[in-house]
Amino acid sequence: MRIWGFRGPFGAFVAAWGGIAMLTSAPFDDWWHNAYGLDVRIISPPHTVLALGMFGVMLGTVMLVLGWMNRAEGEARRKWEWLYLYVAGMVLVNVFSFLMETTMRILQHSAIYYRSLSFGIPFFLVSLGRASGRRWGSTEIAAVYMLFWNLMNWILPLFPAEPKLGPVYYMVKNFVPSNYPALLVVPAFGLDLLWPRVAHWPLWRKAMAGGAVYLGLLVAVQWNFSMFLQSDGAKNWFFYQDNYDYSTRPSSYSMRALYFPAERTALEFWTRMAVALTGAMVMTGLALRWSEFLKRVRR
Repeated sequence: MRIWGFRGPFGAFVAAWGGIAMLTSAPFDDWWHNAYGLDVRIISPPHTVLALGMFGVMLGTVMLVLGWMNRAEGEARRKWEWLYLYVAGMVLVNVFSFLMETTMRILQHSAIYYRSLSFGIPFFLVSLGRASGRRWGSTEIAAVYMLFWNLMNWILPLFPAEPKLGPVYYMVKNFVPSNYPALLVVPAFGLDLLWPRVAHWPLWRKAMAGGAVYLGLLVAVQWNFSMFLQSDGAKNWFFYQDNYDYSTRPSSYSMRALYFPAERTALEFWTRMAVALTGAMVMTGLALRWSEFLKRVRR
């Protein structure tokens, strides 16, 4: 395709636009800090531009790899499939990075956590998994995401670091890992099991079933796993739940291994969970539609 006198694959243009957005975010972020001081949250306007740019680069890469994969056959296609699974897993890593503030372990008994993952994850998990053409595509993509995320968090604490800003409530001597990854392989496995059984269903029924399976399995596994993360058994290098950042107060929910009461009433909790279920179904439906387009990508 041709754009502004340049000619190339569609994915290359998407990646280029993402790179331009990332470069644009740098001076914007510098101005933001000078105007408003240091960030206290991940999601600021400059960081949003940066995240969207990163996503553009990754989406463009997905499109490029898909083009090669969909044109290949036999052993060549299998090689491209492995590269595609890696790139798709990196997309999940990027999305989860943007959701870190609402996916801390102290929120995993609140509807906020499940609402966030219901709107942010199914679209990519389902669409990229089905576009791979593999029986266990979503499960493999989720496994790549979990492995990569854990590798980052296992490697970072090996390097020394110390806080340069105050106030310091908890002295750290090394880089601090982020949240433990969500156990997405479980709902992904459930979705991969579901699709062959509902292949003849209309789109809206597939979306409703897929959204329900995704959220139901996510709640079932993550709700219980978070209790382990809150225990002394998770305070080791593998689960890294004893690594706190320098701003962690002794009275914080994290330090005391307590859940943050995000919902004050049962009605508020179930209302938010209903929103999460609706979001999971809508995102699954959009993903099913988009996956058909991805399967046809050739250039």
